[in-house]
Amino acid sequence: MTAQPPQSDDLVALREQYKSGKAAIIATLLKPSANTRGIRTLLHRLALQTDNLLTHLWERARLPSEAALVAVGGYGRGQLFPHSDVDVLVLFPDAAGSELTERHRAPIEAFIGSCWDAGLEIGSSVRTVADCLRESAADVTVQTSLLESRLLCGNATAFADFEQRYGEQMDPRAFLIAKAFEMRQRHNKYENTPYALEPNCKESPGGLRDLQFIAWAARAAGFGRDWDEMAETGLATPFEVEQIERNEALLFLIRAKLHAVAGRREDRLVFDLQTAVAEAFGYRSTTPEGKRLAMRASETLMRRYYWAAKAVQQLTQILYLNIQERFYPSSHELRPINERFFEKAGLIEVASDDLYKQNPHAILETFLLYETTVGLKDLSAKTLRALYDSRSIMDADFRRDPVNRSLFMQILKQPAGITHAMRLMNQTSVLGRYLWPFRRIVGQMQHDLFHVYTVDQHILMVLRNVRRFFMAEHAHEYPFCSQLAAGWDKPWILYLAALFHDIGKGRGGDHSQIGGIEIRRFCKQHHIDKDDTALLDFLVREHLTMSQVAQKQDLADPDVIKAFAARVGTERWLTALYLLTVADIRGTSPKVWNGWKGKLLEDLYRATLRVLGGREPDAAADIEARKREALVQLALNSQPFESHKKLWDTLDVSYFMRHEAADIAWHTRHLSRHVGTGNPVVRVRQSLAGEGLQVLVYSPDQPELFARICGYFERTGFSILDARVHTALNGYALDTFQVVPSETLAGHYRELITLIESELLRAISATGPLAEPTKRRVSRRVKSFPFAPRVTLKPDEKAQRWILTISASDRAGLLYTVARILSQHQLSVQLAKISTLGERVEDTFLVQGNELQHSARQIQIETELLRALAAD
Repeated sequence: MTAQPPQSDDLVALREQYKSGKAAIIATLLKPSANTRGIRTLLHRLALQTDNLLTHLWERARLPSEAALVAVGGYGRGQLFPHSDVDVLVLFPDAAGSELTERHRAPIEAFIGSCWDAGLEIGSSVRTVADCLRESAADVTVQTSLLESRLLCGNATAFADFEQRYGEQMDPRAFLIAKAFEMRQRHNKYENTPYALEPNCKESPGGLRDLQFIAWAARAAGFGRDWDEMAETGLATPFEVEQIERNEALLFLIRAKLHAVAGRREDRLVFDLQTAVAEAFGYRSTTPEGKRLAMRASETLMRRYYWAAKAVQQLTQILYLNIQERFYPSSHELRPINERFFEKAGLIEVASDDLYKQNPHAILETFLLYETTVGLKDLSAKTLRALYDSRSIMDADFRRDPVNRSLFMQILKQPAGITHAMRLMNQTSVLGRYLWPFRRIVGQMQHDLFHVYTVDQHILMVLRNVRRFFMAEHAHEYPFCSQLAAGWDKPWILYLAALFHDIGKGRGGDHSQIGGIEIRRFCKQHHIDKDDTALLDFLVREHLTMSQVAQKQDLADPDVIKAFAARVGTERWLTALYLLTVADIRGTSPKVWNGWKGKLLEDLYRATLRVLGGREPDAAADIEARKREALVQLALNSQPFESHKKLWDTLDVSYFMRHEAADIAWHTRHLSRHVGTGNPVVRVRQSLAGEGLQVLVYSPDQPELFARICGYFERTGFSILDARVHTALNGYALDTFQVVPSETLAGHYRELITLIESELLRAISATGPLAEPTKRRVSRRVKSFPFAPRVTLKPDEKAQRWILTISASDRAGLLYTVARILSQHQLSVQLAKISTLGERVEDTFLVQGNELQHSARQIQIETELLRALAAD
């Protein structure tokens, strides 16, 4: 038999009919009116339309009567997303045997070719029943694909034979083990969190694949072919099925709209598409006139996604544990903890399914026992289900109950287990239902270019960081913080401050002040005394202050330290703020914290502590102390007596105020013999702050020197963390830079030191105009969520110098761009504090120059900087 291809006109008509029908469905999906109630119907319509086209093509290809066309994989479920592959199996009975390949090749090839010509993105396989069983036994992916197979047309007998033999061969236990291992691998790939910045709505934890895992395992075991049947067999409760279907429908809708917006198969909610998908839901980034925007459209969408993914995680864990219990009934004895709870193989088990409804106080008691009972690792399926089904109990009366308030405070005050207990409370939705303001920030993404966690996950990360300061096994991470924590008498105060410091985000106002209101309300409700309440209020309202002072102000200025000390008030409050600040920055993003920021914060802490201890800032005494210490270090390095004088006689007070003794000694060792020679000097060493390098430049001053140095570091891939620029009395520039190399160069410090000392020397000796800044691509996140640049230029408090503050999206060469503009206006930089927060920079410069005395020139400088920062 030879296949007769369909007439081209007929094929064109079929393709156009399919294309127009699919386009109509996609157009519906792009409308805000497309909602969760109708999404299953739309996906079924698209699958049915595809069924009809395949049936037409099958009939026209004239395949032999013994063949069957079978839908497999996701298409086999009778649901199809706009740009998903259409997976089919051409099934033959075993009788076709070895003749299958030769005898049927032509009609099969004609059929597959016509599918592509008709506009189907088809994935096909040709097998006998025996082939299917053999491949299924060898590969769990094939086994899973065949599990939901559906006959489209052709030989029903062959398909029935396949279904029977496939079912007989299925080993549900082995299948569950294989799929569970596959799920763990998948979760590891996505870092075991549903809260990724760009989650995959199909594959990430809490995505559609998790629900499919349960559906596959239940179907293979005969526990139900759909969610309703699982309720009938007792695997799930009717309430759980209702919740599963509701969240599944939202994930269906997000994925379908994502395909429609992207115009291709795309399951990742990437930055580039988040706003467009949000707008397809009808969300808008608008706000009433005169009010601040509480949340972008994309943040609203992502919050809905995260809430659904979190619910899916909870529900799949419950059902998975129930399936496991059915396959492997536990032989572990129940060990009574008290009359309400048992311990079962390291899990907390409720004594009865309705415990929480009968005794709501037991909800929080669960987590107190989790902290205080040795050997407990998690909650059992029975307990998880009881908690999930009891969410409606946790209402306003529950939150007002004095017993519950006492239990919550006990949880906070336990000596161990606080981090795990709070995370478990968040995972089970108990934390947000008891601490109502916390519920408002669960799943809230922050498109501020430096947070990489949702607000609730960031808060729990900060809580973990604070907790680690009090744990001996983590003392090596931040020894100074651990030393301060060892003398702190009430760790729970810092835990509470961590829980509340960002709790006011997303409300359209100053989140620190909103958080202050919330923590005062909490303290009143929980009978926290006046002094502790005042401290908590201070910590929440001022949690950004120490970081801003350390990273943006001149710590060598005694007035800066005095003002900060007055704001803090006491040593106790200073210590608490310091510990919270370190934990907060570390919990923002793995890339935001570095050793240099740690050093700035510690320097500010120690300087403020001296002022709070009653010692008035005495610049002259501080300078003399630094000189003496530097001379001791020089003597230890066998420097000749009074060899320092040649250099020190050219340096004024501001130099000694801005540099520590170790830096002064290093400068002196390398520069004393070069004073007045006219030759520039570049020296590099590994930073004393930890990572990165410290670069010293000594050269006859020139207007473009700072810009040339920044240009060199930009070209070679170094990031500048800090710059201290000093002009000596003899007209020489003595500049020091803290720099970190790119990730590819990190660690190769010996080679980098040699490279910088030779190449930077040539760069600063160059003549001619400054090069144009390099045009480089900005990140997708910056493109998708642009941050409007800000520039402020104002005199300092003494009206002697000018403070230039810049906030902008980070990109390669940004600092060089700024330095080049300052150079063009003959402005000299005395101090540069570079603060990179993820993909946002907040830089502060102390500058001087004649042009700053004219208002029109100031406006011109600000305008040029804004234009340059806004350019792509």
